[in-house]
Order: sequence, then C-alpha cells, then structure tokens
Amino acid sequence: MKRGTIPWEERKKVPPKVVEQKPTKKPALASTANASSASKALSKDEKKMKELLDRAYIDWKGVPYVLGGSGYSGVDCSSFMQIVLHDYFEIKIPRVTADQIKVGKSVKKKNIKIGDLVFFRTGKKTLHVGIMINNEQFLHASTSSGVMISALQQRYWSDAYLTTRRVF
Repeated sequence: MKRGTIPWEERKKVPPKVVEQKPTKKPALASTANASSASKALSKDEKKMKELLDRAYIDWKGVPYVLGGSGYSGVDCSSFMQIVLHDYFEIKIPRVTADQIKVGKSVKKKNIKIGDLVFFRTGKKTLHVGIMINNEQFLHASTSSGVMISALQQRYWSDAYLTTRRVF
C-alpha cells in the first residue's frame, strides 16, 4: 500500500468478516476454570486481539512520528491509538491523550493485559500512550523511532509510567 495521508474512511484495515467476529464474553465458569494457567495461555479472545494488534504493527511499523499526524506519512501517539482502536476493533476513543486517559476503567499495573492502554508522563505537561500487545510490551508511536514496540520494563518507560486503562 502506498504510504501517505489516507482519509479516515479509506484507512479501514479490517475486512467486514473480522468485524462480525467481535470477541464475546465467556461464561464465568469457562473463564475461571483454568485460572492457574490463564496467565500462561491466551484465551480465544486474547488470541484474536493479538492477531489484530500484530496486523496493526505490520501495517504501521516504522511510520514516523509527526505531532498532529494521522496517516502513513506521520502519526502521533494519540492519533495512532485512535486509529488502531477504530480501524481494528471498531472502538471509538477521543483524539488527544489527555482525554483518552479518562476512557475505560482503571487497571492496576500488576493486572495489565493485552489490549490495555498504557499512559506515561514524558514531560512536565506531556503525556504518551500505547497499547499492550502482551503482558510486557506495548505498541506505540514513539517520537524518536515512529511506530514501534517497546518494553514496559525498560527503565525510561518504567520511570515514566502513569496509569493503565482498559477499554475492552
């Protein structure tokens, strides 16, 4: 696909059949039956989420960071999160990080899971956002390297960590 700023309507990456297969909640007994192995193996819903996040990474990898950008010629972190959630999961969130940090429900750092939005304070008045792709790494648009994957345990991100929100 040719890189360039693509209008919102034309950026759709998920074929309609995938949209129809949205993850459904499992019955309480099914989700708690293997509680001890739940942290080791991904559920069916988590596997689907991982596939879509992997697809987003493949589609957007290396796109440069551009403040205010919202396309393949450049994207900022909050726009990237808005695009990923809208185009791959059909979830709408606000455009700016300061508003995104208010959506969903709060999650303790020890309970982070795939699909959670992680927020960082990267400057006195600067926030950054990414989405967890597993229990240790997140996908984001980095100011230094564009769209990439980073480890939450990296000293920079660990020190800058602010909060986590669950939107799924």
